[in-house]
Amino acid sequence: MKIIDSISSEMNLETARVSAVVQLLDQGATIPFIARYRKEVTQSLDEVAIADIRDRIEQLTALNNRKEAIFKSLKERELLTEALLADIQNTRSIIELEDIYEKYRPKKRTRAQMAREKGLEPLAAFLWQQSDQNPLREAEKYLSSQKEVESVKEALSGARDIIAQNVNEDVDVRAGIRKLFSDTAQIQSRVKKTKEEEGIKFKDYFDWSETAVKTPSHRILAMLRGQNESILSVRILPDEERAIHLIESRIIKNKSLSAQEVKSAIKDSYKRLLSKSIEKECISELKAKADEIAIGVFAGNLKELLLSAPLGQKRTLAIDPGFRTGCKVVCLDAQGNLLHHDLIFPHFNNDEKAKKIVLTLVKKYAIEAIAIGNGTAGRETDAFVKSLGLDSHIHIVMVDESGASIYSASKIAREEFPDHDITVRGAVSIGRRLLDPLAELVKLDPKSIGVGQYQHDVDQKLLKKSLDDVVISCVNQVGVEANTASRELLCRVSGLNDTIAANMIQFRNENGPFASRKDFLKVPRLGPKAFEQAAGFLRLHTAKLALDKSGIHPESYKIVDKMAKDAGLGIEDLMMNTEKITKIDLNRYITDTIGLPTLKDIVKELASPGRDPRKEFKAFSFDDTIHDIKDLVPGMKVPGIVTNVTAFGAFVDIGVHQDGLVHISQMADRFIKDPNEIVSVRQAVMVTILEIDVKRKRISLSMKEN
Repeated sequence: MKIIDSISSEMNLETARVSAVVQLLDQGATIPFIARYRKEVTQSLDEVAIADIRDRIEQLTALNNRKEAIFKSLKERELLTEALLADIQNTRSIIELEDIYEKYRPKKRTRAQMAREKGLEPLAAFLWQQSDQNPLREAEKYLSSQKEVESVKEALSGARDIIAQNVNEDVDVRAGIRKLFSDTAQIQSRVKKTKEEEGIKFKDYFDWSETAVKTPSHRILAMLRGQNESILSVRILPDEERAIHLIESRIIKNKSLSAQEVKSAIKDSYKRLLSKSIEKECISELKAKADEIAIGVFAGNLKELLLSAPLGQKRTLAIDPGFRTGCKVVCLDAQGNLLHHDLIFPHFNNDEKAKKIVLTLVKKYAIEAIAIGNGTAGRETDAFVKSLGLDSHIHIVMVDESGASIYSASKIAREEFPDHDITVRGAVSIGRRLLDPLAELVKLDPKSIGVGQYQHDVDQKLLKKSLDDVVISCVNQVGVEANTASRELLCRVSGLNDTIAANMIQFRNENGPFASRKDFLKVPRLGPKAFEQAAGFLRLHTAKLALDKSGIHPESYKIVDKMAKDAGLGIEDLMMNTEKITKIDLNRYITDTIGLPTLKDIVKELASPGRDPRKEFKAFSFDDTIHDIKDLVPGMKVPGIVTNVTAFGAFVDIGVHQDGLVHISQMADRFIKDPNEIVSVRQAVMVTILEIDVKRKRISLSMKEN
């Protein structure tokens, strides 16, 4: 209950809503299912809020587990007092907890510990009092005949070591220094000796300094990458004098000789212990925040890419371009099944043969669309196809082939096309991406798609979790046709997993297409719970029962049946009958478990059953006069497609094999804080060429109107 209360307070949500989400998650409900079909219970919390609750539960559970481990350690060492127990129980963050535990943490043999073993703790206590008595005379009392302490200098040094450790372990001191770091620390990066040439890509950070708290996430990740590659040295520190003065203001009482000894211990404590400890924390915290932003950017880009407009079911000819090795050509039916493959060489002397092959295939397979990969020889192949004089109804589209080569060599591709090589698989993937980007891209590790920012530098566990959430959300938002979906697509449906997905495919192969949603329960391992979670997201476009084609959950079929009867119609007659649907009085159908939110979703679905939420496909073409970076001239305006959005701007493909960068400052005539305010992945834009660096293959672009 404490965890629920804590989350409720942090997120400013009623306890009942948080409790409902926790209970549903504990029962095995998925985030898409809760957000879509349990709105009454959560009072319409969306997927983002539900995921935040889930993540916070995990964090607070980890905090409680750490507390238990500390309790156990303290108890075993007989250090746990009632006061300490209360302090630990009241902590609300890992940092606060570790600060309390710092004093009691098992340590290697320290200078302070050795001083205590020599009996110098009373001398440290004497100095701490900062009395007017002479510390030199007091130190003489600790000289030992056994030569453990041979001089006054050694005695005072040992006492200062004890004070230094005590200062480092003081909870209030650590909190004050931590705040100073947070507010004022400068992040500084310097190139290491002899590393200038090797680390030329980090040149911007060879001598760099700025306020850490204001440093953009991409710069933090860039500097830390430089450090990890042993090119840069990175420090994050506040002004040293200010830090030491802050500690002194809390501890120093006067100007006595003892106080001077304490001041010396404070300086040593800060430089040797405290600054290093808090700097490490600060770097970790800045890295965590930068990771969070970078992962958020990646997740947002991935969502836009997965939900990009599908061309739909069209008979397609797909080409994986190439020069020396030729262009691999495949023909797919409207469902994306491979019908034929061939190899052409349109960029050599035998281009007439290539023309004949393509024209023959277009006619033989009644091709409706041509998909061309945007890699090497992409623009040249696009020009070749457009020169064939094909019917205007045939879509000719360049397709982003990022990750296609990785897919073609994957286990998934080998299982799907065991009798074909990677060139065929790659071309098929290009074609299918045009028909349905979501269905094809789920087969790839999102990190191979090329829409991330410092993706290999961020917390990989958090990155995977976030990207998995995005993929699952998109799949369930669109819905899945159960009779044609691949295993990779099915296993992302709410409530299903890889085993159940494989069983579904085996079942339909052995028994024919699913005739109704009830048939799902005949699939091995797909029990009532999995059915509850999955049924509403699975579509059957050939089902006899009209509702099985929609996003209405089977648990609501009885209510829809009652709506139809009350309207004097059959269910099929009611569906898409806008006039009748708008006249339905939803209040008549409210029950103990179904309220207005779900009823509104039901009538919306009745009006457009199984509607694809993705945008309508729009063809895009590059400027036919531009094929190479050398064709560009500053001031030229050209069309482009956004390929990646980062915290500092957007990369745009303008058809020259090298994406250009629209820096955030060049996105609009007004101030832009976040590039996502202006652009998204796969968006068509008009850009102006600002600068071209042919040698470094860098293109600067602008989206400003003036």
